[in-house]
Amino acid sequence: MQIMKADTEQVEAFTQQNDQWSLQDGKLHREFVFKDFVQAFGFMTEVALHAEKSNHHPEWCNVYKKVTVNLTTHEVGGITERDFKLAKLMDQIAAR
Repeated sequence: MQIMKADTEQVEAFTQQNDQWSLQDGKLHREFVFKDFVQAFGFMTEVALHAEKSNHHPEWCNVYKKVTVNLTTHEVGGITERDFKLAKLMDQIAAR
């Protein structure tokens, strides 16, 4: 299955519909802020399990209760449907 890079219009449509995500350095970017470190780490653990199953891993960083995320598909050098899907999953997990 060939992975197709999203075009500018697709990325703009995604960030308009999901306003907490933005385009930063050619990657989908968002910062999640949780109640505390345990909640932030729990979020990362749950996302990591899904990411491993789909073999699509985020670039992310955790400092105390904040998780900073950048999504891109390295195989194509840009954003793909895989990134949109993982971003939506992260939003769902964070909303619980």
